[in-house]
Amino acid sequence: MDAEKKTVRVAAAAILHEGRVLACQRGYGPLTGRWELPGGKIEQDETGEEAVRREIREELSMEICPRKALCKVEYAYPTFYLYMEVFLCSPGSKAPALTEHQSARWVAPEALEELPWCPADALVLPALREIMQKETK
Repeated sequence: MDAEKKTVRVAAAAILHEGRVLACQRGYGPLTGRWELPGGKIEQDETGEEAVRREIREELSMEICPRKALCKVEYAYPTFYLYMEVFLCSPGSKAPALTEHQSARWVAPEALEELPWCPADALVLPALREIMQKETK
């Protein structure tokens, strides 16, 4: 591992509703305009599940119910290493309200590849598609 690159630990939510997943378009930073699963940094002394609940509340003003861990992804961006825990979640009763993202949409499994995803999030797509297809059968 490159000693100069720091590791950033994040938690992301694969929020499933009626056979679709919530994808959010980044509104800031070098990956502006790319799509991602919503979430954010895991704070010290916080579990991934606690972080994903807090981040979704902060970023989308909605409550979620994490159901289970979906996968873990490690990805080397040019300036940092990303360690991402992805949780399969159900939405609360409130619709998402964007505070940090340009856009959001509910995406069907067959349309996942149509979006330009952030590189680390793109690694989640095979596992996500498999779960989505099982849940719609």
